[in-house]
Amino acid sequence: MSKLDEVGAWLRQRLPDLLTENKVPGAAVAVCAGDETVEAAAGVLSTATGVEATTDSLFQIGSITKVWTATLAMQLVDEGKLDLDAPVRAYLPEFRVADERAAERITVRQLMCHVAGFEGDVFTDTGKGDDCLEKYLDDLRQVPQLFEPGEMFSYNNAGYCVLGRIVEVVRGEPFDVCMRTHLFSPLGLTHAANDPYEAILHRTAVGHIERTPGGPAEPTPVWALARSNAPAGSMLAMRPRDLLAFARMHLAGGLGPDGAPVLSRAGVSAMREPQVTLPDIDQGTAWGLGWELFDLPGGPVFGHDGNTIGQSAFLRAVPGSGVAVAILTNGGLPRPVHAEIAGRVLHDLAGVELPGEPMPDPAAPAVDASRYAGTYLSSTCETTVSQDGQGRLWLERVPIGITAELDEVPYRTELVAWRGDTFLPVEPERGARAPLAFLGDDGEGRAVYLHTGRADRRVNP
Repeated sequence: MSKLDEVGAWLRQRLPDLLTENKVPGAAVAVCAGDETVEAAAGVLSTATGVEATTDSLFQIGSITKVWTATLAMQLVDEGKLDLDAPVRAYLPEFRVADERAAERITVRQLMCHVAGFEGDVFTDTGKGDDCLEKYLDDLRQVPQLFEPGEMFSYNNAGYCVLGRIVEVVRGEPFDVCMRTHLFSPLGLTHAANDPYEAILHRTAVGHIERTPGGPAEPTPVWALARSNAPAGSMLAMRPRDLLAFARMHLAGGLGPDGAPVLSRAGVSAMREPQVTLPDIDQGTAWGLGWELFDLPGGPVFGHDGNTIGQSAFLRAVPGSGVAVAILTNGGLPRPVHAEIAGRVLHDLAGVELPGEPMPDPAAPAVDASRYAGTYLSSTCETTVSQDGQGRLWLERVPIGITAELDEVPYRTELVAWRGDTFLPVEPERGARAPLAFLGDDGEGRAVYLHTGRADRRVNP
């Protein structure tokens, strides 16, 4: 039995219990090593219907879509139709954000590596028509600039919607047509959907959320976010094997399953070149042109995660080894599921070690909270950091806007000092403890940003 076969046997045996342990209703997983693939699925696609998950079931891949959008853009670079270092306005003269000076300077490259600097969580529904991205662009005119373009990393959904609109304008076709013509078809995908109308033709997962903390996982009230956010990850759904076809193309230097180029070798390489170093928040090491980059014991890894309404997806690939893993889930606590499966796959098949989850030290010294205490705001949450009478630091996050409308629950935890201005939450969220960093200085010693992958700006003195 090959190592891949051993991984497949373990996966099929372990997955049902792993889902139960983490309250995940259903999942499908695919692993490839070279030309061979193993798959497994367990659980249900919806707790309301009880339909079983299969390896051919479609799950939303959420923000992994961004790498597909970046690939569409890089195809245009290959064709000489797009310059990454040109300002966005070279292709979209109507592009505006609240800061006119910033809007003039933001480049295509800055959109792709999340350093454009404007508020990124803009989920306005501009309808289901082919003009939804064009209308979405108008909605950005009042979006605030958080920092100077290129100054720092802050994950930006809206930036990828703008990138998708660039693809539309240069191609002269709606975004989903570009996706099907230039990626689905050359990759030979048979179980992939651009929207609910295509997804309904397949066995398709529904997301699940907790309406109350600790409550049961219930099907989400809506299947997907707005079509206007499709280039950022609101719509795309597929089975794990089809997601691996995309990863294989990138591992193969841009060649599709028939040996024909889907993307140039230079384009594939450029997408994995570090563009910006990430804050010390224990995610990746850097971000490329679409890909999150990890410098791990045993070698580099590239990938991306995706989270949408009650669904979470994970993709990891090891360059030079032909190894990749796709994990698609529909609720519960997906991160421990990813950690165990990806940890086993990358270790056994590629000799790469995933780091363990950082754990808070109860003996960590108390800190002077004057730099950290305050309120930090984004379009999706308001976060308050405070210190109690015993010197303990607390974080309380309250959903606002669309996250409140979708029944996202509040989150409260104690924070413990970890490394410099980076802290660890004592209470896990969705089964994981994600470090957060306080960045910048307002001139009086207080942090300007609370950074969790997104830079939320301080709003009180």
